Amino acid sequence: MNRFKSLVVFIILFMSNITMAADPNIYSHPTKGAVGGADVVAYFSLSPGDAPVMGSKAFSYEYQGATWYFSSQENLELFSKNPEKYAPQYGGYCAFAASHGFTKSIDINYWHIVDGKLYLNFNKNADRKWLNDRDAAIVRANSNWPNILKACEQYNNCGTY
Repeated sequence: MNRFKSLVVFIILFMSNITMAADPNIYSHPTKGAVGGADVVAYFSLSPGDAPVMGSKAFSYEYQGATWYFSSQENLELFSKNPEKYAPQYGGYCAFAASHGFTKSIDINYWHIVDGKLYLNFNKNADRKWLNDRDAAIVRANSNWPNILKACEQYNNCGTY
């Protein structure tokens, strides 16, 4: 009977770990890397509406449990010296979703630099809605972000690839 109780406890603990696991701190695709493989440093040299620059596996850097790719050694070095300056807000998850208290994947083509910070969004619709309410959305997302990664599992609305 003790073995049975031990097995039941093990299963309960195992299942609770599965259901309580939150998204990782950084939105990262299993094969493309952080932020879908886009060079986050390059965003800061683009004009609004420009296509993102993809990184290369030849210029990779590990930060916060994710692999980041860059288009050049120079961009890799800039990031490695000050990752907080270049890493997107809300771990690279959708800024619009973060403003509503959950995580969502992103499309690297929907991006904005606001006050020296990179914001990414899920799609054209989320991007448009975020832009219409940008300043208030940033305030809400900043407030939501510390707890989003834990809360997303509770509501089963964590980001997907």
